[in-house]
Amino acid sequence: MSINERSLAVAVTGPTGTFGFGLTPLLQSEPRVGRVVGIARRPFDPRGHGWTKMEYRRGDVRDQAALREAFSGMDVVVHLAFNLTGTVSAETIRDINVTGTLNAFRAAGDVGALRFVYASSVAAYGFHRDNPVGMKEDWPVRPATRLFYAREKGELEELLWAQAGAESGPALYMVRPPFVLGPHAAGAKSLLPPPWATAVRGVLEAAGRLRLPVLAPDVPVQFIHEDDVGQALLKCVLAEGPPGAYNIAGDGVLSGTDVVRELGLTPVPVPGPLVHAAARAATFAPGMPFLPPAVEWIEALSHPAIMDTTKAREQLGWRPRYSALEALRDTVRGRDGA
Repeated sequence: MSINERSLAVAVTGPTGTFGFGLTPLLQSEPRVGRVVGIARRPFDPRGHGWTKMEYRRGDVRDQAALREAFSGMDVVVHLAFNLTGTVSAETIRDINVTGTLNAFRAAGDVGALRFVYASSVAAYGFHRDNPVGMKEDWPVRPATRLFYAREKGELEELLWAQAGAESGPALYMVRPPFVLGPHAAGAKSLLPPPWATAVRGVLEAAGRLRLPVLAPDVPVQFIHEDDVGQALLKCVLAEGPPGAYNIAGDGVLSGTDVVRELGLTPVPVPGPLVHAAARAATFAPGMPFLPPAVEWIEALSHPAIMDTTKAREQLGWRPRYSALEALRDTVRGRDGA
């Protein structure tokens, strides 16, 4: 029986993160997927989310042997586990993100998986002044100057493609989303660690009630809803397009002014060139290496990171259900308890 005539077995690392909540319900409802294994460090009950196809396996991405055991018998491995907020040491972040991702790819090859699907990011392109607005997949991936998340995403793409080219392992698929929104999107709430995040949200909510003016960077930004990320990942799982990297984003480009207005605040636009210049200056400031990793996210304001999504539409047959504005509004409604 060929792989196309039987149901697929799919392993997912990090199934309870933002991307996991976008993908797993789709795996649950997809008739071509028969079995799903979710690998996480901490126990969770898949049935509590209605994921009756999923079996929980305890595993740490830093333990390649544990990954091989969890991946045994899998046709496809989807690697979603990644440290986003930088609330632990830089060494631990790198061990989870870089070593862990390479461990997952090698373990997938060891068990004979056919496909490896990796959630990358627009951040892999880096925030370089010569990046065009409307980057296509053939634009070079270049690690960022300071931001650990962007730097490691760029480095990992290079390492994974080198690994895939040197071995007869699984076919490599990558999706590159921009800032991900939705009810489970941790980054949509705040990129700051607690208790800072709670304090910032409290201030914003109070300002919204009073309709206070708030500085808004007049810079372009793309968003994508977690459900649309899940749809793109599913199409890679099912090999509905050739292996490779795919830019994905919701339709439309917003600005900081749009975001502030949707939060119920009164935007006071700050010109884009001024924002970019200030962010570049802060990125290279002497004190930056000694600040908490979360502060490094300021580099993302140093240059627009806008992608062209034609390839995903034409080769994967992917279409976003939510526009950028709709994704933002769905997130705001979730924050407000609507």
